[in-house]
Amino acid sequence: MSKLSTLTNGFIKENPVFVLVLGTCPTLATSTSSINSIGMGLAATFVLVCSNFVISCLRKTIPDKVRIPCYIVVIAGFVSVVQLVVKAYAPDLDKALGIYLPLIVVNCIILGRAEMFAAKNNPFDSILDGLGMGIGFTIALLMLAFFREIPGAGGVLGLTFIPEDFRISIMTMAPGGFFVFGCMIALVNKITKGKAIKKKEFGCKPLGEEEEAEAAKGGC
Repeated sequence: MSKLSTLTNGFIKENPVFVLVLGTCPTLATSTSSINSIGMGLAATFVLVCSNFVISCLRKTIPDKVRIPCYIVVIAGFVSVVQLVVKAYAPDLDKALGIYLPLIVVNCIILGRAEMFAAKNNPFDSILDGLGMGIGFTIALLMLAFFREIPGAGGVLGLTFIPEDFRISIMTMAPGGFFVFGCMIALVNKITKGKAIKKKEFGCKPLGEEEEAEAAKGGC
């Protein structure tokens, strides 16, 4: 793949939320507001880029049998850095994100990219992949937040322009989140005409030689 393709695949073709359907729990929980979405997106992007780089550098050193625990240790280290920084400089955001910030450690998006891309590619490409996936994740969060926050909270980014009597409060709740999430997945499938890569190619199960060849054709 070209460097540009590696970077941009996460935007739509392999979007971790709308195509691969990974990280659904934090996505629905933090997309109730644009501020929370930006915070979660930036935090996940930082962890993706850093963990992809380190895992790619160590891919020939880490024994295959213990690769998943090693990946989690690397990811947990960067998540701890993010959490401490957010606690120190953005306590309100830390309070809003709550448990979902430290749970980035077990986010399937990050672990999945470590297993399927960083462990098989060079450090520079892994950085591009992490950055692209992080941007795609952030875009997905912001799109969900836009369609949930405006009707549900009456505004966006602190600006209120819908009177309280006309707000649809259910949009900021779980049912509204699932509704918007389903609509966005349908929209992405419509835009890509069903040609977006299938999420089953991005599990954490070890691949055989034939499966690795197929995954390589699909961009891994």
